[in-house]
Amino acid sequence: MSTSPASSGQSPAARIRANLADVRERIAAAAARSGRSAGAIRLVGVTKYVDSAAARLLVEAGLTDLGESRPQELWSKAAALIDLAPTWHLIGHLQSNKVRRTLQTQPLIHSADSPKILENISREAQLLGLTSELLLEVNISGDRAKHGLAPGAIEPLLPRFASLPNITVSGLMTMAAREGDPDRTRREFAALRELRDRLAALCPPEIPLHELSMGMSGDYEVAIEEGATIVRVGSALFEGLIDESP
Repeated sequence: MSTSPASSGQSPAARIRANLADVRERIAAAAARSGRSAGAIRLVGVTKYVDSAAARLLVEAGLTDLGESRPQELWSKAAALIDLAPTWHLIGHLQSNKVRRTLQTQPLIHSADSPKILENISREAQLLGLTSELLLEVNISGDRAKHGLAPGAIEPLLPRFASLPNITVSGLMTMAAREGDPDRTRREFAALRELRDRLAALCPPEIPLHELSMGMSGDYEVAIEEGATIVRVGSALFEGLIDESP
């Protein structure tokens, strides 16, 4: 995909501001339906389909949390936007050989999906003299094509994760199944919330487990209704600017 001129005669900056306002209104409404305030929901703008210039417009519009799926794109955009100092989120798979450079951008890592990668992050964070915040990615749908820990595998690993220095496991993340079944999506989000609630009662004090990262452009309102504290929204923020033609 590439960025195209804004439709309806709006400038790209104006279109992004309008899209961001619409998403925030929807977040506030979904939060109200779940008995929470909009301030309890952290919006991450996913910039994977746009260039650094469009990402810059989003930060200038007031959204300072940005997410990338590929570590290399995160590195590139972090360098391009260093003057704006957004908070970065890595939402895609992280390979061990990319951990050190990724940690240098100090992102919240949503995709800690194995004991090996947590140990690697811990080791590299010690060498860099920082503490890395991360979320455990859970394959709640059981889709073999997806990364993530099996829901039943997490509880026995908690003491091991708690013993790792220089990391903070602050919650869980999941991606809903791709079939687009709204009822299934809601069940999966509810299942992640229920898993988090059960694990939170068992966690060592070193693992706060208060965050739930779930929901993207097509389902973030449902995710909020089911307890999401972080939503990862991309295309809805850049509507009218992304050319989806081949």
